[in-house]
Amino acid sequence: MRNQQTLASTVTCSGVGLHSGQPTSITLRPAPPDTGVVFVNCNSDVGACLSVSIEHRVPTELCTAIMGNGFQVQTIEHLLAALSGMGIDNAFVDVTATEVPVMDGSAAPFVRLIQSAGVVAQDQKQPFLKIMAPIEIIEGSKRVRIEPSSTPRITYSIHYPHPLIKTQTYAYDCSASAFEHEIAEARTFGFLQEVQALWARGLGKGGTLDNTVVLSGDGVINQSGLRFDDEFVRHKILDLIGDISLLGMPFIGHIVADRSGHALHTRLVQQILTQPDKWVLLNADSPAVATHTATYGTRHQPAVAPKAS
Repeated sequence: MRNQQTLASTVTCSGVGLHSGQPTSITLRPAPPDTGVVFVNCNSDVGACLSVSIEHRVPTELCTAIMGNGFQVQTIEHLLAALSGMGIDNAFVDVTATEVPVMDGSAAPFVRLIQSAGVVAQDQKQPFLKIMAPIEIIEGSKRVRIEPSSTPRITYSIHYPHPLIKTQTYAYDCSASAFEHEIAEARTFGFLQEVQALWARGLGKGGTLDNTVVLSGDGVINQSGLRFDDEFVRHKILDLIGDISLLGMPFIGHIVADRSGHALHTRLVQQILTQPDKWVLLNADSPAVATHTATYGTRHQPAVAPKAS
């Protein structure tokens, strides 16, 4: 149990969008308690806001996106994973385009950005959603389940008929230190034939060997090789951490995923929020505020965010 946290200062990074291939930048700014993570449209004269919430999630291919108040932002999962993994509860994210920069394909650049800004505690308790009974989603051979646990944990398994992957399982105990050292550096990956097919369809325009691990039939094309032998399953955990943050607050429970992905991750969030008999809220100052937060994944942010000074 802890107080809410935000950034100590404002920081900016720039890059290209993974799918659009267009230049884009984000600026992370401190936000008051009970704000949550809020994207701010820099192209709007009034600074229109879009809170990170399952109610704003829109179906997209190969990434996580939210839409509302006249704009959409996609490929947000790596940034959300970094914010969640490093314990940032409240932040404004000014974005100049419709996609978050891919950076090196992992969450590590965002972790370094957060560390350069600094993390400060605020004078408001941080609610936690504690799972009291299992919730599971099964879709063919894919499944994801959350069950009671005394601490937040994730166990993820993937299975690919590739000699470098085969079956990989990783057990992750959630903490800022563990996220930084075990998960954040894991990059997004794809198979050469799939990447070429995406390019042919006008997707993945910003994907390069500098931000994507590309697998050939029997190896990795990237000359730098892998950062971890099991980098693939670690990246799946990274994606899950970003997607589960659409809950709007940290969870206490054990997530077990097998062959899952963005679609099942966000369906799990929806199922959790529609089954309030299977969880309780801890550390909530105001029951009314906490219930609203847990149900909708939103806080009390204004429709228009204060602009950076």
